[in-house]
Amino acid sequence: MASVHSLASTVQQRLADALTAALPEAGSTDPLLRRSDRADFQANGILALAKKLKGNPRELATQVVERVEGDTIKDIEVSGPGFLNITLADRAIIDTLAARAADDRLGVPLKENPGVTVIDYAQPNVAKEMHVGHLRSAVIGDALRAMLDFTGEQTIGRHHIGDWGTQFGMLIQYLIENPGQLAPADEVDGEQAMSNLNRVYKASRAVFDADEEFKERARKRVVALQSGDRETLDLWQQFVDESKVYFNSVFGKLDMEVRDEEIVGESAYNDLMPETARLLEESGVAVRSEGALVVFFDDIRGKDDQPVPLIVQKADGGFGYAASDLSAIRNRVGELHATSLIYVVDVRQSLHFKMVFETARRAGWLGDEVTAHNMGYGTVLGADGKPFKTREGETVKLEDLLDEAAERATAVVREKAEKVGLSEEEIVENGRYVGIGAVKYADLSTSANRDYKFDLDQMVSLNGDTSVYLQYAYARIKSILRKAGATVPTARPELELAPAERALGLHLDAFGDTVFEASAEYAPHKVAAYLFQLASLFTTFYDQCPVLKADTEAQVENRLFLCDLTARTLNRGMALLGIRTPERL
Repeated sequence: MASVHSLASTVQQRLADALTAALPEAGSTDPLLRRSDRADFQANGILALAKKLKGNPRELATQVVERVEGDTIKDIEVSGPGFLNITLADRAIIDTLAARAADDRLGVPLKENPGVTVIDYAQPNVAKEMHVGHLRSAVIGDALRAMLDFTGEQTIGRHHIGDWGTQFGMLIQYLIENPGQLAPADEVDGEQAMSNLNRVYKASRAVFDADEEFKERARKRVVALQSGDRETLDLWQQFVDESKVYFNSVFGKLDMEVRDEEIVGESAYNDLMPETARLLEESGVAVRSEGALVVFFDDIRGKDDQPVPLIVQKADGGFGYAASDLSAIRNRVGELHATSLIYVVDVRQSLHFKMVFETARRAGWLGDEVTAHNMGYGTVLGADGKPFKTREGETVKLEDLLDEAAERATAVVREKAEKVGLSEEEIVENGRYVGIGAVKYADLSTSANRDYKFDLDQMVSLNGDTSVYLQYAYARIKSILRKAGATVPTARPELELAPAERALGLHLDAFGDTVFEASAEYAPHKVAAYLFQLASLFTTFYDQCPVLKADTEAQVENRLFLCDLTARTLNRGMALLGIRTPERL
């Protein structure tokens, strides 16, 4: 089904047509339409137009009102110095919502010219435990991907895991001298895999720090790894495979899918890096400075106002993150045919990516047809406003955090379980969905580039801007629909709407525009804000407008229709954020 034109876009077009008809000399003018608490919408564009035409704004507004056509608008009032207060017809609201309800996509438009977006997110390190710092990249990236997919974009995930570097010489050499430390990846679960990796890492580090001869053997092992020695690569692969088992167990707890073919770590670009360096040097984009291959930027300076270079290749011939990231861009544009690149990385890496993107543009790997966006995210803070740590001052393990969220949420679900009639299995399952949803929503309801405080008590609260509030609103609606029995939710455009029905209806109609705009702006927090307002408006509607005990059968059906569309919108919107909506809570 084709996308449904929102009421806002319809009114916008009616006003634009009226402006052109009444004032042809004005040309194309934006009515500047917005929602208003004095009417359904307010248009402010005539004020600027009157200034341009040197006319009286109230007189111009009156001329425009006389030219407005169509039955969408019930009433237009000229207010103040020339504002237009616009009230829609009740029939138009319900007819438009009925069109949305008839569409599986709820009328959300698809992009006219979708492209290919590669999203770089969820980047853990091989042989290292995931911590709270890995949370935001995974959650934000997963939501962005769902939103872009929904608007028709083809997305490709890339998990640029840390699977290469000097520490592997230490790990592999220890494994050679102490065989049997890692079990085959298909014989361990996530907890066992991480336990094995932790044990090997700590033991190898202890030997590395205490034994100079072992340290030298480990360094030689790095050379063997980088030169492609088969025995060394096989042992390296064991670390990667065991780590993937662990990664998948953590991502499973986060209720997100990570496809194995999309885990493409630093090692995947190893063979490309010498060519990347050669191309940059031959083109003059990079130059030699004190033996290293670097790129300079006029507008990026550090201490003493000296240029801060991007180091592509170190003086000893080794490659760093810049070479890997630039090679990844070449691969993603050249092989994956990406038209957009999104990097969901810590905001502290913003300068690095600014330099990488500018280098890629100078080299011709990024151009007008390919955009690159650094979705830098802020820090997860503790209650004290400092980076979130354990009481002992250690980094919080991501698995521990997710387990605690599920436990807290299960306790909240259990309090109401008897009233709803949930089984123990349902309590535990719903508790997990509520807990993980709470963590995700707290993250996604904050603009990505801002820090936010991690407060589990607030996150699993039934009150306030939390996912639990939204999930309970959804469950309440499903309960109403079950109690309705054989009565079918049906749009009744002939009915007069109460104020709370109008407010809910107008907000439901804004879902398509909100999702489309939030996707284009890479702004999941705008979807979260929309959903919270939707749940709040539904609560007001439910308090003020009896549903099953409405005055007439037609009113019952129409209010059930509003309930049903609200539930579907909550369900779809929460799914875009990666959050489940249990039907009974």
